[in-house]
Amino acid sequence: MYKLLKKCGKIRRGEFTTPHGVIQTPVFMNVGTLAAIKGAVSTVDLRKIGCQVELSNTYHLHLRPGDEVIKKLGGIHKFMNWDRPILTDSGGFQVFSLSKMRNIKEEGVYFNSHIDGRKIFMGPEESMRIQSNLASTIAMAFDECIPNPSPKDYVERSVERTTRWLARCKAELDRLNKLPDTINKQQMLFGINQGGTYDDLRIKHAKEIASMDLDGYAIGGLAVGETHDEMYRIIDAVVPNLPQDKPIYLMGVGLPSNILEAVDRGVDFFDCVLPARNGRHGHVFTKNGKINLMNAKYELDSKPIDDKCNCPTCRNYSRAYIRHLFKAKEMLAMRLCVLHNLYFYNNMMQEIRNAIDGDYFKEYKEQKLNDWNGRA
Repeated sequence: MYKLLKKCGKIRRGEFTTPHGVIQTPVFMNVGTLAAIKGAVSTVDLRKIGCQVELSNTYHLHLRPGDEVIKKLGGIHKFMNWDRPILTDSGGFQVFSLSKMRNIKEEGVYFNSHIDGRKIFMGPEESMRIQSNLASTIAMAFDECIPNPSPKDYVERSVERTTRWLARCKAELDRLNKLPDTINKQQMLFGINQGGTYDDLRIKHAKEIASMDLDGYAIGGLAVGETHDEMYRIIDAVVPNLPQDKPIYLMGVGLPSNILEAVDRGVDFFDCVLPARNGRHGHVFTKNGKINLMNAKYELDSKPIDDKCNCPTCRNYSRAYIRHLFKAKEMLAMRLCVLHNLYFYNNMMQEIRNAIDGDYFKEYKEQKLNDWNGRA
């Protein structure tokens, strides 16, 4: 259940009650695709850095170790020792992005595993069964992720198929939640809005899925090559046409500046691999923008990554030391930078919530964008 605590223009501050706890929104979900954060960050670490929601992936966990294995071990929460909410992505994006050989049919998608090439079929029912076996808090509907740009007639047909798939997802999850051996009988379902960069298709689809009374709604198919202005235009078009008493999730976004702009447009949920991926390569976020610790100028820099940051990395280690670890190819370098970046994102979301609560979000946003000066 989503409870709107405050609204300032389009900006929303809420609480989303789930079977695994209450999520304070706006929120950034920390991405652990294979039930682990890349960069040697544990669930114990996630608790310490303020993570509210962890995100894992249906497709990848279906391949390794197998959703049936995870079910036998008590579900993904027990498997990875995480008692807070988990959202599982449906696998749709991976099916369409990782598999070069795929065949889209009304029943679903036939494709080859990116690991060993074996043939796999996944449709709405299969995605729901896998996610039910995983027993995540929130299951995402199986949709078709459309390449951008795509011809409008193809996008229109694809969106219509995604709507039909959503109805099948809902029916199947309702059935699964009633089975005696289902681990999480309160598993929630979010539908996904598609439509490329065509405003009219996006709005039409938003209205169609809004009528289906889901637990939440996502905006998919963005941050895949379009400009930031195009993305903001689509958000502006879609958000008013989604239920305002349900959480709204912008999938795969993104940069700190993108998050601020999307919060200003009424978005509640975010996720992105960017902070962890950047951290693994020595790119870290600070109050003044992003810096690259591999640069020679940090060789003798005894300051922390960010002197205003209270993360475990900044409290204990210098830029020079972390740079040395990268040069020496020590795994600790990645761990320290990923920890810092995820803390930066989680802490930024807390600051955003505080700013909304205190009626100064617009000032906060302007100050942050000026501080980052476009470099974040």
